[in-house]
Amino acid sequence: MMDWIPIVFVAFKLIVLGTGMFYAVKWHYDQGKKGKGREKGAVLRASGKVAAVFVLSLLSLGLVTFFLIRMLGMDLTFP
Repeated sequence: MMDWIPIVFVAFKLIVLGTGMFYAVKWHYDQGKKGKGREKGAVLRASGKVAAVFVLSLLSLGLVTFFLIRMLGMDLTFP
């Protein structure tokens, strides 16, 4: 049972974050279409920037965590 917990939690986290990002981009896209007269390209470009910043921050957090765990001497091997 203990071996499945990280797999389930990571899968759940990816599903939740993916769903949240989809609806965030959709909401911003719909707001851009609403009546402010913005062009589609500007909204898509802005949502692309937000997604890129999110992915870069997620990657940097993962790398910092990885190096911190290695520095502390924790075991990173999977059973």
